[in-house]
Amino acid sequence: MDRELYGREAVLHDSGLVARLSGLTRHGAARVAYEHGDDPPVTVFTGGRGMGKTSLLKEVRNRYKGYTPLALLDCAHVEPPADHGPGWSQVTGALTELAVQLSPKVLAAKPVQFPRLSLGLVAVASLGWSQEDDERARNDLQQLGPLLATVDATKGAAGNWVSKVLAKLAANFAEATVPMAGLLAEATVETVLEEVFGRFQRASENWYGSYRNAGGRGKAGLRQLAIDFEQGGRRRGEAEDFLVVALTEDLLHAYTGLRRGTRIGRPLLLLDNAHEPLGRQLVEPILRARATGRRDRTVVLATSRVREHEALRHATRSRLPETAHRAPCPRGTGVSSGILAVELTPLSPAQTRTAFDHHDPAGRTPPELARAVHRLTGGRPLGVALLGRAAGEAPAELRAALTPGGLLDLTVELREDTPPVPVAPTLLAELLPVRRPGPYAVLAATHDEGSARVLAHARLQGESLDGDVALRVRDRLRAEDWQDGPRHFVADPLLRALLLHRLRFEDDDHPRYASWRAVHETLHRYYGPEPGPYRLHHDLALGRTEEAVTHLRATFPEQDVLGWLGRLKFVAAAPYPRERDHSGPDPRRAIALGQAPTGDLPAGLDADRIELHLSVRRLLHAVWLLTDPLALPDDDVADRLAHELRRLSGRHLTGSGSLWDAATHWPRDIRAWRELSLPPGREDGV
Repeated sequence: MDRELYGREAVLHDSGLVARLSGLTRHGAARVAYEHGDDPPVTVFTGGRGMGKTSLLKEVRNRYKGYTPLALLDCAHVEPPADHGPGWSQVTGALTELAVQLSPKVLAAKPVQFPRLSLGLVAVASLGWSQEDDERARNDLQQLGPLLATVDATKGAAGNWVSKVLAKLAANFAEATVPMAGLLAEATVETVLEEVFGRFQRASENWYGSYRNAGGRGKAGLRQLAIDFEQGGRRRGEAEDFLVVALTEDLLHAYTGLRRGTRIGRPLLLLDNAHEPLGRQLVEPILRARATGRRDRTVVLATSRVREHEALRHATRSRLPETAHRAPCPRGTGVSSGILAVELTPLSPAQTRTAFDHHDPAGRTPPELARAVHRLTGGRPLGVALLGRAAGEAPAELRAALTPGGLLDLTVELREDTPPVPVAPTLLAELLPVRRPGPYAVLAATHDEGSARVLAHARLQGESLDGDVALRVRDRLRAEDWQDGPRHFVADPLLRALLLHRLRFEDDDHPRYASWRAVHETLHRYYGPEPGPYRLHHDLALGRTEEAVTHLRATFPEQDVLGWLGRLKFVAAAPYPRERDHSGPDPRRAIALGQAPTGDLPAGLDADRIELHLSVRRLLHAVWLLTDPLALPDDDVADRLAHELRRLSGRHLTGSGSLWDAATHWPRDIRAWRELSLPPGREDGV
């Protein structure tokens, strides 16, 4: 069954990008005009983790499998066979896997055969064989069985040819005790041609006559190919490039050979994680061949987690919605100009709402929950999907009071045959697949490289013996394409929230929360004895608010009102020390509305300053609650925020205008799910 598209219609619709590149609507229902004629670009979908790249390729596979030749390969996970010889590399292993996936019969067309690729891989498989170790040769040859079965299913799968190859090698090279790459390759190829290939496929040997030093002779080309592969380095790279082109040549022959006209559409090569070295090794030979004028008809769809990958520097760039009806990709002189880089965009609030409605059609959760999740996730599809599923599966007694933070505390059933998994750790593992997330959780509490290094020195000395932990974490985040940002060492709100959730709850030591307290106390000391905004930020994270209230009250009369509002905004951005599975109203709400007991007040204040102190206290808690990405908005608190700011505007001698503007615009920002603007009303905020 088709998955929900959730904003990916530009790619998957019957008139979308894949249809226009492949010439087929989904399920092969109808033909579509080719947008790029006989020169389709290599299309690379870019986006960070959780943006739906893998899901998109899998959905393309699900919709087109059985209707056109198709293969999906994860370039980050090509596993070597348990016992492989020196003729195996990631490229040759990937090519074998791709050919086997591409070969099955599809609608109204016979299976695709791969004789050229088979001969090339047979040639390089002979590396390392000797008369003294025929078991090595037998294992390598048997691993080629599925590939040779694409040429002749009966002969390739039977394996009789393996014994004949070994017998010929024994007869011709009885005296050989060391590898002889070229001669062994030629003998192996000759036997395979005789025993497996029919008369129509034997001509494929001639294609290798164009290889380096072959002089038009196929056997010489295959011999040289094996020699180059054995040599390694640049020569091996040339041999592997030629084998990649052999794959696309076999695909092209299936569409232009004796049975041309029986196939519709174009074959699809789907390469996930193509930013990995293997991805470049598979894509760049195709691009170079196309740059010389070769037209192979293969549609290559790839993904890259790295948006600014060096291989994309000359690509034509577009955003996903822009490709819905047309995706121009003018070819320049550079090889990579044949790439169309399509940035996957976040889901919109409406698409997030649709995802939540899918999991909770009865609307049993708070109406603002979907929009709050969109604010937390930034529309990242993986986060939206998992939190939406958690909302749909939440226990009935929790549904009415769910918040984004509450969703992180739940478990979710991803598959019927596996037990439920905790939401926050599962989502974190998908977004940041590292062996030890603990150091990342600790450093998520910091603001910049300096504070991260100090905290790492204090709390993470045992994590690394060969370098600065903070810098290693920083580099890993950059390698994963997590963007840097001001005021937070971990800039992405969702990733930071998940790491801080781990920091607070991983040790399961309620009510002490020893790790959380130790981290924030360390940072509190780092920022010195003066009540600056960073120190007060960590005070709030520790549940201590009175010093922040006192400081904001004492500095309120100063002329720099915008600076005062900025400090209020930053201090109130502190992570709230939540309790897991807390039910009932957020404690900050009662304080913001003036419904909580005032408690002990600072000594020595007259009535006027007590009134100011309590007003600032209510304002701080209102901003803290309303800007918390793990909480839901609250109209009553937003109204009280406006009320307190207007009252403060009347008290200030010089800055009443900025406070009045904040009273007008900050509630609007909150209700529009925007960051609080500064100066108030500034469209892009700060």
